[in-house]
Amino acid sequence: MKYLEVAQRIRGALDANQPVVALESTLIVHGMPWPDNLKTAFMMEAVVRQEGAEPAVIAVEEGAVRVGLDEDQLRELADGGYVKAGTRDLPGVLAGGEKAATTVASTIYLAHLAGISVMATGGIGGVHRDAWSSGDVSGDLQELARTPLTVVCSGAKSILDLPLTLEALETLGIAVVGYRTDEFPAFYSRGTGLPVPRRADSPQEIASIVAAARALKLPSAVLVVQPPPEDEALDAAQVEAWTQEALSAARARGVRGKDVTPYLLRHIQEAGGKRVLRANRSLAICNARLAAQIARGRPPRPDGSTNG
Repeated sequence: MKYLEVAQRIRGALDANQPVVALESTLIVHGMPWPDNLKTAFMMEAVVRQEGAEPAVIAVEEGAVRVGLDEDQLRELADGGYVKAGTRDLPGVLAGGEKAATTVASTIYLAHLAGISVMATGGIGGVHRDAWSSGDVSGDLQELARTPLTVVCSGAKSILDLPLTLEALETLGIAVVGYRTDEFPAFYSRGTGLPVPRRADSPQEIASIVAAARALKLPSAVLVVQPPPEDEALDAAQVEAWTQEALSAARARGVRGKDVTPYLLRHIQEAGGKRVLRANRSLAICNARLAAQIARGRPPRPDGSTNG
């Protein structure tokens, strides 16, 4: 297919009906500073392989969508210089021969186009806090509503209006499953007090839910939300304080549109330092592991854990 270049190892795994997990590249390019972003990318790939699946980082390079970057391409990606590309941006960046990191939305779309059924990321986008005046609602929600993928994340980013984001997920018919949690997580924080409509306690249980959704030919994704590990999770009140500071700074500088999310997350990272980086890295790795377990249908370990 023109514009879509699937790495041989990914194509081989798909042809052999072996599990593949797509990984979002914006998390690597815009979610963490160098060299931590590269280390995290390698660690995410490693845990996917440990769980018996093949990792496929997706990005746009030199007029083509690359599905399954090799080590040199990952290093180049982490080094920067890649614009952020949602689904709507893909035609322009491809025609212009630009380098682009894919968002949750465009990764969902491209993974499905390549024949991959499961992806992992940090947190999805959603309804922004000023959406009533700005109309700022992430394209992630629309892509989740129209693409039958299984997406593993740590809920929605804490900078968003989380109650409205959950309402939007319901309105759009997107199944939300809490993995070993009854609450919708807020990216860096484990709980929000917002209930998830369905809980699952094993990868097989999630796989059964996904199988039912696919048998019914539902057009939407199954969104699996997993809290960050307890020992790395951040206090919700502290994150909210940093978020308010970041929002004030963004308004003062006139930051708008797709630049808002990376600006706010960067501000929070600078405020929280290594604590935020550790939480971000830890949740990303755990989500990659769970995605691989779901893709493979692997049972929990004898001690009941899946994320160690």
